[in-house]
Amino acid sequence: MTSPASAPTPLPDDDPARELLVAEPESPDVAHIALAGNIYSILVTGRQTAGRYCLIDMQVPAGGGPPPHRHDFEEMFTLLEGEIDFIFRGETRRVAAGSTVNIPANAPHHFRNNSGRPARMLCMCTPAGQEEYFALCGDPVDSPNSPPPHLSDEQQDQRRRTAADLAPRFATELLPADGK
Repeated sequence: MTSPASAPTPLPDDDPARELLVAEPESPDVAHIALAGNIYSILVTGRQTAGRYCLIDMQVPAGGGPPPHRHDFEEMFTLLEGEIDFIFRGETRRVAAGSTVNIPANAPHHFRNNSGRPARMLCMCTPAGQEEYFALCGDPVDSPNSPPPHLSDEQQDQRRRTAADLAPRFATELLPADGK
């Protein structure tokens, strides 16, 4: 990409193989994944955007949220409903519906729904790939309103091991509980 002051470069030709995409959370084509106590609906995949980004609709129940982590890609959240505490480099900031949060690549972070009510947000990752990681680590469910499956302690430990084992493949590092 060029800055406004640099000489313009011609745009590439349109790719007619790429089509308009309308993503609807209840569509049978949308995968719904239970992960870390949340339900993630993969609205737009990297396959659909030539790897440029993915878009995930996140249902986050009270108490939900992932463990501390960091990754080598940008992540942006737009809160649609409720409130979420974002913990960014160890500092907590409560964010309400209507706000957008951008997490820079490689910064330690996580989020937690401490509001006592469900929350919903859209998450865009650029470039894409996070949706593939979620699909490999989580459990498929039927809809965005499905309850997460009840997992035994052994099953939960297995999901954590899978997430840790796959993290490097997806430019992700899981961090200790203190987030450092």
